[in-house]
Amino acid sequence: MIISDVSVTLWKWEGIPPTRYGRAVATPDECQLGLLKIQTDTGLEGHAFLGTSYAPADWDAELITKRFKPILLGKDPFAREQINEILFRIARGQAIRTIGAVDVALWDLAGKSTDLPIYRLLGSYRDSIPAYASSQMLPSPEAYAEQALEIKAAGWTAYKIHPVSDPEIDIKICEAVRSAVGNEFRLMLDSSWAYDFPAAIRVGKAIEDLGFYWYEDPLPADDIRGYIKLKQRLDIPLMATEQPSVELTAYAPWIIHSATDYLRGDVAIKGGITACLKAAHLAESFHMNYEVHHGGNSLNNIANLHLISAISNCEYFEVLLPPTAHKHGIINDIEIDENGDVHPFTGPGLGAEIDFEHIDRMTTAVLT
Repeated sequence: MIISDVSVTLWKWEGIPPTRYGRAVATPDECQLGLLKIQTDTGLEGHAFLGTSYAPADWDAELITKRFKPILLGKDPFAREQINEILFRIARGQAIRTIGAVDVALWDLAGKSTDLPIYRLLGSYRDSIPAYASSQMLPSPEAYAEQALEIKAAGWTAYKIHPVSDPEIDIKICEAVRSAVGNEFRLMLDSSWAYDFPAAIRVGKAIEDLGFYWYEDPLPADDIRGYIKLKQRLDIPLMATEQPSVELTAYAPWIIHSATDYLRGDVAIKGGITACLKAAHLAESFHMNYEVHHGGNSLNNIANLHLISAISNCEYFEVLLPPTAHKHGIINDIEIDENGDVHPFTGPGLGAEIDFEHIDRMTTAVLT
């Protein structure tokens, strides 16, 4: 079996709810997603999605069809390690999203060829995991508290705050949420690289006293020295390494210098399932969690859930709010159950039912 064709179908996603997660991340009214299709000479196909509600797929699609396709054609689709290494050599930075999509599609194809879900191919560890609701930016501390109460009432077991990036207001938000949900409900804070060191200390001490479970990305993503100092001053676990979007070796200095308690990544920003599995096992060898970040689109999140279901050192599946800003192109998407858990799809490959009919109706271009 060899790869015989690679194509990307771009389609328009309309009616995206206006949402903001930090100073630099906001959704437009509409965007373009891409459906990557890797075909083989046996007729089997693997799929992945490109793009998010705030990052259109146009550039990624061009890169795959113009630069990656000549490399992929004729390759054994099971040679994922070789393909991943070749693509990493020629593309870095934002191009990692495209490497991730190729890798997800190859795993989807492998699962279909063996009639197994991806998580079983990776080595099953579990068939459920708790999900946490991850807030958008909201207009007031009271709005965060209200949303947290709704999340708790709906059966979720944890809530993560994306605050407004003003340290004093962010502390008030955290206080309001803790007061609303009580001391037993699990809370996290993701400050999206917003603070300088003094502010990071102030906010960290405040949420430490409030019993928050982790403190995510308070300092700029490349400030390893700052994270080392912060970790020495705080007892609350720190989470870093979501950015930059680079290969496995970028984790090394964070581990060597004890700059973070958890490693972070997802299939879109770290180069696919193959790369993330390596990172998770790297973290495991240092008794660290590898907490998987939201994937940005429905198929990436399904791929993330397969990954999480095959490793032991991840506690949660992340769901960004509102779900309608991130769920698109799938007929039956991931949903939490009455216990606040999510479950990997059990069909072959990704196991997702792609809404090909909707994609066909909204297609704007097919790149071959």
